[in-house]
Amino acid sequence: MSALTFDATGAAREAVEAVVPQLAADGVAGRIFAKDHTLWGAEAEEESSKRLGWVDAASVSQPLVADIVALRDAFRAEGVDRIVLCGMGGSSLAPEVITASAGVPLVVLDSTDPEQVAAALAERIEATAIVVSSKSGSTAETDSQRRAFEAAFEAAGIDAKQRIVVVTDPGSPLDAASRDAGYRAVFNADPTVGGRYSALTAFGLVPSGLAGVDVQAFLDEAEEAAELLREDSEDNIGLQLGAALGGTSPLRDKIVIVEDGSGIAGFADWAEQLIAESTGKIGRGILPVVASVDSPEVSDGAADVLIVRLVSADKDPSLGANEAAVGGSLATQLLVWEFATAVAGRLLGINPFDQPDVEAAKVAARGLLDARPEPTPALFTEGSIEVRGGEWLGGAATVEEALKALLAQLSPEGYLSVQAYLDRLAFPQLESVRDSFAKATGRPTTFGWGPRFLHSTGQYHKGGPAVGVFLQITAATDVDVEIPGRPFTFGQLITAQAAGDAQVLAEHGRPVLRLHLTDRAAGVRQLTELVSALAR
Repeated sequence: MSALTFDATGAAREAVEAVVPQLAADGVAGRIFAKDHTLWGAEAEEESSKRLGWVDAASVSQPLVADIVALRDAFRAEGVDRIVLCGMGGSSLAPEVITASAGVPLVVLDSTDPEQVAAALAERIEATAIVVSSKSGSTAETDSQRRAFEAAFEAAGIDAKQRIVVVTDPGSPLDAASRDAGYRAVFNADPTVGGRYSALTAFGLVPSGLAGVDVQAFLDEAEEAAELLREDSEDNIGLQLGAALGGTSPLRDKIVIVEDGSGIAGFADWAEQLIAESTGKIGRGILPVVASVDSPEVSDGAADVLIVRLVSADKDPSLGANEAAVGGSLATQLLVWEFATAVAGRLLGINPFDQPDVEAAKVAARGLLDARPEPTPALFTEGSIEVRGGEWLGGAATVEEALKALLAQLSPEGYLSVQAYLDRLAFPQLESVRDSFAKATGRPTTFGWGPRFLHSTGQYHKGGPAVGVFLQITAATDVDVEIPGRPFTFGQLITAQAAGDAQVLAEHGRPVLRLHLTDRAAGVRQLTELVSALAR
């Protein structure tokens, strides 16, 4: 059987001891695997009745393996060895962690930033195939990326139809259109699995398998994990983790996820979107924070924070106060966290399968694309940074004063969310501001790349507890990329997405400071130096 371990101290251990016996007595584990849609209350029944396919995805997905391997071999025989994934949210984060952990190259294009898109289009187009992943088939980002790549293939004298692979739900608009267009392959995913629970479905398997991951072994590990999780026992590690996430009393609703020797690259980013989008609604929820072992939140010991370490299953973890640790292989961990998140949803009294606030930012962005309003004038500019914000800015006249004014809005139980709408591959150093802000504020701080976080943690920021303050970073560029068949460019799209999200956050009463970098490199340097100084 797959090795799986769990340990906990303090509030996490107390939650396990207080909650798990009742969960086991109520048969929650067995009922989840029996797809009992009544577990999350009457209001959740309609949605949960059609969103529990993830529990047996490891076995249901087995027939996909042969087709994935055959297509991979055919591509390689044709000299096609660069796979680009056009997907957002759960459609991209699971393949990213699966391939990274396996040491297999996969280009994940989950951005509308024109510089990031242009770079993806320019690299080895002759050896490239794309996987377009979208449950609904109506995702603006993936549709735009597909159009751009299709044009790039044709411009290079390549039959685009032979280089496009689609993953979507059966009967979606993308399903029908892709078959009509004659694309190389169309894989249908299980429509009873939501995007963030889709790691073990075609959404996780197709791009990972085409890139070179042994998806057969991956599914076999997950099937073994399922056998462990279906047992209604107090030793069920999925129930224990679910209790730690959603059953502490009082609730520690900031979960700091730390990679601590698990060997699973990027898992915390995947878990972040799973937890945030599943639990952040009706004013409740769990805020996941991706951090490192040296991050301020880990040593801070705040009363509303719980540390969860991702560890190796064959080593005993060293835990501080109020910590938990989970160990296991990647496939095992994916299923355990999906299961535990569903359990936490039951404990919190929320529906872990809907995302009622995700659409709001999309609607606002579409409206701004149609109207094309002039940008809101900057309140002032300092160096390479333009500043925009609400009345709470007061008389701020420098970027430092603006940042301090935003941080002054933080409540004792609040958090800061940093959201950067620019090329994440070109400016990874920008993520360093997360630790600096956490040190400066003494409060949990999240960092998300736009627009990809809109499809995941964006739900929590709007639907969860109203205690967040928001720093939005946008950037100018001389590069833009046309979107064939659309009356807007990638530059216009990402601008509308950022403005739309800021608008919706402000409408929800959240403070939003918008910093626009007029020069990307200089602006990133100016901002990181300034935030680093705040933390001293």
